[in-house]
Amino acid sequence: MAAKMQAFMNKCMTDMTNVHFMSQRSDWQTPDDAYALLDAEFGFDFDPCPHNPTIDGLSCGWGKSNFVNPPYGREIGKWLKKGHEEHLLGKTVVFLIPSRTDTRWWHDYVMKADEIRFIKGRLKFKGAKNSAPFPSAIVVFR
Repeated sequence: MAAKMQAFMNKCMTDMTNVHFMSQRSDWQTPDDAYALLDAEFGFDFDPCPHNPTIDGLSCGWGKSNFVNPPYGREIGKWLKKGHEEHLLGKTVVFLIPSRTDTRWWHDYVMKADEIRFIKGRLKFKGAKNSAPFPSAIVVFR
C-alpha cells in the first residue's frame, strides 16, 4: 500500500511541476501600455522578434536600443544569449520574459543584466482572455 501511495504522490508532484513549465503558446504579445512605458524610458529603435517577423532576429545585428519579447519556449535561452552578446557591443537590450529563476538561461544571462524588474502580479498579454499563467520580469542590459 505504501508503494502505491508513493507512486501516486510522485505522479501528482510531476503533474504539478509540469504545469508550471507548460504553455499552450509561446507568442505572448506585449501589452500596449507596458511597451509604451518602456519605450518612453529607453527610446527603442529595433525589435528583433516582432509578432509577425520578417527578419531572423537571432542572425542579424540589432539596433542601438532594443525591445525583446522573445518566444517563451525552449528557444528563449538563444534570445537571451544573443541579447547579451548585443549588449557587449554597446547596445541597450530590454527583455520582457517569464520569471524563471530556476533555469539555466536565467543564471547564464539574466543574472548578468544591469537591472531586473519583477512585475507585481500577472501580466495580461495583448489578445489574451486571461492573465498569464506565469510571473514576468523586465530585464535590462545597458
